[in-house]
Formats: sequence, structure tokens, C-alpha cells
Amino acid sequence: MISKKVIAVILGGGAGTRLYPLTATRSKPAVPIAGKYRLVDIPISNCINSSINRMFVLTQYNSASLNKHIKNTYQFSGFSSGFVDILAAEQTPDSPGWFQGTADAVRQSLKHIVKNDFEYVLILSGDQLYQMDFAFMMDNHKKSGADISIATIPVGDKDAPEFGILKANSENIITSFIEKPSAAALPEWLSNTGEEMGNQGRNYLASMGIYIFNRNVLFSLLESEKIDATDFGKEIIPDSINKYKVISFQYDGYWTDIGNIHSFFEANLALTLDLPPFNLFDNDKMVFSRARMLPPAKISGTTINQTIIAEGSIINAASISNSVIGIRSRIGKGSKITSCYIMGNDFYETMDEIKRDDEINIPRLGIGDHCELANVIVDKDCRIGNNVTIIGGHQLKNSDHSLFSVKDGIVVLKKGAMINDGFELR
Repeated sequence: MISKKVIAVILGGGAGTRLYPLTATRSKPAVPIAGKYRLVDIPISNCINSSINRMFVLTQYNSASLNKHIKNTYQFSGFSSGFVDILAAEQTPDSPGWFQGTADAVRQSLKHIVKNDFEYVLILSGDQLYQMDFAFMMDNHKKSGADISIATIPVGDKDAPEFGILKANSENIITSFIEKPSAAALPEWLSNTGEEMGNQGRNYLASMGIYIFNRNVLFSLLESEKIDATDFGKEIIPDSINKYKVISFQYDGYWTDIGNIHSFFEANLALTLDLPPFNLFDNDKMVFSRARMLPPAKISGTTINQTIIAEGSIINAASISNSVIGIRSRIGKGSKITSCYIMGNDFYETMDEIKRDDEINIPRLGIGDHCELANVIVDKDCRIGNNVTIIGGHQLKNSDHSLFSVKDGIVVLKKGAMINDGFELR
């Protein structure tokens, strides 16, 4: 059985500067997605759905909320050998520094991982959106006699310079690898990705940052052969191709790397489509998360179109379209929400607290009356007053302010921001 032979290691990511300001107070894997989940729920759920129930999550930057979420969410039965353990970066006499990269993070954690019985290590990123059964990749790894397997996905000209690009022979053995090639170098890296992918212009094989290592190979690489290497994509993988059998496992499903605000925004809004590329409603590919004892959403007088609304929300808006509304959201009368991701709130205000807000003239938690928001991400626990207008778009220049940032035309209200009555940004 696969679960008895595999240990999964999920990388908590670095500082996540490209997702700022969502990563100002949390790590990338802790960023809320789809209104009720965290990004880290995706790789963990993929593991559980693939019968892999022993996982380590490696954390370092802004890790408090991520650690809390994992602790409160993933608790296996006492009769099961499953676990999701957090391995935080630690300074020791042997390792006085913090994690310096993906490979260094795994290297520093080997002393904890080695205490388990396993034959293979599955290494995953904590900030990608996809649904994948790792059992198929594992079967392919064993049947091909691979030392290392890399999950790959076909990409086009536009995306190729952002990834590690590789070439493989007719037996899917990887023969060459380059990290983030320039546009000028791309013609040399064309691959036969199949008729369907070729017709879409996706003619390059990109590494998804998902690896399977044979146990002895991983330990040898990290502890003796490449003791100074800090990154898998830049150093470990390219240097292993000529010595080990490194196999490409081509994946043709939906996958996106949540690398910046634009990709994060688009991935969330895509969930509202009639047939979304990432299916939250699949019985066999459930996304697990923290079970919250929240009431159902309450909606009054609102026209709703292509919108996801999480539990616990109280909505009196005039209209909501093409938007994701997170847990405990409150949206006032007459407000119009278009193409927005409202993350919601961590708590409800009591009637006494609401009365106090009104007395001292500060906005209540949530979105007030007669507001208009379009192309906006509202982080957790924001207070938006009445008659507020925020219209994102490319007419706005990239900028950073105390209460919000603008990136690629998307306005991001920072966590806990307070926007007073009558504010306008358009």
C-alpha cells in the first residue's frame, strides 16, 4: 500500500514577496483561498486523497497562523499511523542558520524525517492549486525504475520563462534541464507534448516542483554529494540528470502556481465558473480544511450571479457577481460587488460592539451600505464604511499605501484595514 512506503514533505515557502500584502502577516501556504480554505489544504488534501497520510510541513516565515491552522485541522485517529507534523526552522549547533532554500530546508529536516519507515519521499510545494492522484505518479516511478521523478506540465511561450524547463527522450527520461530560460533560448527547448497540448501552443515541459525521490538517493544527494546545494530546481535536479535516472511524469490536468496577486486573483474567480477548472464539488477529490461550527449564510434582497458564498455570511447587498465571498462576511444594503474576492472575517461583532462602533464613528466589521467594489481583494477583518467606491483596473498605477496596495489593476485591502465613509478609488 502506497501510504506505508511514502513520506510527504510539503515546503512552506519563503517570504512570498510577490503575494504581498497578503503575505505581510502570514506565509504563502496560509493565505485563504476559495473563501474557506488555506493554500496548504490543497497539497495535504491531495495526499490524503492519494492514501498518503504521513506528512511533514516545513515552515519558517510568518508561520504562526499556518502552524495554528494545521494543528487545529489535521488530527488523525489514534488507530492510524497518519500525521501532519510541522517542522519549523530551528537553529542548532549543527545547523546554526535558517532554511536557505528548498533543498536546504529538506536537508535540515532529515534528522526528524529519518525516524520513520519509508522508501520514497514525495516533495510538494505549499502554494499551488491542483488536484492530483499521486498514486499514478508513484506507480510510474516504480515501473520505470526511476531514482527521481518530476511531475511536469506543458506550458506555452508566455509562461515558460517563469519555470524550470526540461527535455525528455522517448522513454520519458529527462536529458536536459534549464531553470527559467530567456525568451530567446526557448526554441531550443521545444518538446513533443502531445497533439492536444501542441494545438494549444503548450510545447514546453515545465517542472511543477513536485518530486519523488528514492530514499537513498535523496539522503546521498543532500548529505554527501551536494552538501552546499540549497535549491532543488536550480541545483539538485540539473546536477542529478547525468548521474541518476530522472523521469518526467507528464500531468495534463489543471495546475497553477500561486506566485503573484494576479494569478491568485484569477484562480479564485475561476472557481465561480459554471465548469471551473478546479472542481471543489468532486466526491473523490475533496478539499479538506478546518471544520468550523458556523451557521448557514443568510441573504436578503440580493441578486447573485456566478458567486461562491461561504458559511456564516450575512448579506444584504443589491448585487454580487463573479465573486468569492468568504466566511462570516457582512455586506450592507444597496452595495454592489463585482469580480471581487472578499476573504471574510475571523469573528462576529456583538450587538454591543456594533453599537460602540457607531458611537465612536468607526465602520462596522465588513462592508457597509451603498458601496461599490470591483476588481478588489478584501483581506480578513476589514472595516469598510458606507458609500465607499473602489474600482480596480489598469487605470490605477501599481502602488502601496498604508491601507491598500494596487497590483496589475487589482486593489488589495490589507488585513484589518479601516476604510471610512465616502472613500473613493477609481
